[in-house]
Amino acid sequence: MSRVLITGIGVISAIGWSAAENHISLKNGACGIGLPGYLHSKYAETFPAGEVKITTEDLKSKLGITDQSVTRTTALAIHAFTEAINDAALTSKQLTSASTALIGATTVGGMCLTDELYRDANAVSTDSPFLASYDCSSVFLYVQRHYNIKGLVNTINTACSSSANAIGYGARLIKLGLANKAIVGGAESLSKFTVNGFNALHILSPEICRPFDANRQGLNLGEGAAFLVLEREEDVIGKKVYAEVKGYGNASDAFHSSSLSDNGEGPYAAMSGALASAKLQAADIDFINAHGTATENNDEVEGKAMLGVFGKPPAFASTKSNTGHALGASGAIEAVYSIFNIAKQEIYPALNFTNIDESIGLTPAGVYKKAAIKNVMSNSFGFGGNCTSLIFSKA
Repeated sequence: MSRVLITGIGVISAIGWSAAENHISLKNGACGIGLPGYLHSKYAETFPAGEVKITTEDLKSKLGITDQSVTRTTALAIHAFTEAINDAALTSKQLTSASTALIGATTVGGMCLTDELYRDANAVSTDSPFLASYDCSSVFLYVQRHYNIKGLVNTINTACSSSANAIGYGARLIKLGLANKAIVGGAESLSKFTVNGFNALHILSPEICRPFDANRQGLNLGEGAAFLVLEREEDVIGKKVYAEVKGYGNASDAFHSSSLSDNGEGPYAAMSGALASAKLQAADIDFINAHGTATENNDEVEGKAMLGVFGKPPAFASTKSNTGHALGASGAIEAVYSIFNIAKQEIYPALNFTNIDESIGLTPAGVYKKAAIKNVMSNSFGFGGNCTSLIFSKA
């Protein structure tokens, strides 16, 4: 089976409009979390979040999108998708080839327009411009139409592991000979739907989140999008290559709708499965981009699982303290950050960590530094216990 190589990346988040801007922000320890300025609701104005600093209208204008029904989620997706395919120098012929797949991921999808659809429904209208956008798959159906993609197209929604699963799925399509190229990633926007939902779970932090800290109070939501262009090794001769998708593990502990099992069976199985598929040993991993949501349950369970898999874990950190938790897009955003670890040979500091949690006994990386990094594991653990670990390796 072919090796799967990454030839293009694109990302937009609370800390940058491009891959280059995101890299500089990570290197400088920048935090994009604060009270939202463009999402207006009771709880959005109470809890900090990682917001992309632009109105939906201005973002769509920059992209040349005039369709009223196109959502913020879709606009973020188009922005990052365009950067990724340009970075990989994909031609129109390659993009529209039946052997090029698009695998996207989101959780909120078009539900960021719930209020607009509700108002239309109560106006007893015969049609609504927002109805077609409300479906979760609407985001990537729009991307498909926008770029005339003719290959396999799919949307994955497994909560916070969604875009990590999209990456694993795309890599498997290539390894199985079902695609030569796969553009994989996810998009998510802040919305009343998610803010109100997470507030109901009582896991939103009133302050900027502090993953793995003893005094953590919960997560901050975030938004953004990221895409990777995956290609068969034999098709990238002479092209720039960032890294290899080396391993992929997915597991479900089926413990609770919104919590991981206390012993971390799902995370342990996902990390172990990724190592097995990559044919690597635990000692081969040089850095872990942890899921690290800063909730009491997640960080304790992930810490226990890392101890179980690695004994003494390698350097690790959660970049959610930079960007907030972008739910279905977080796996792809953090995949790009993991690629930076390898391509730049750098470790980026965890933010806001001050007190070790004795129940975990682990301290995340606290300072920026250059480091020899060959293999990075990126963890994404979702509601329902859907747990995914990816391994990226120096190509």
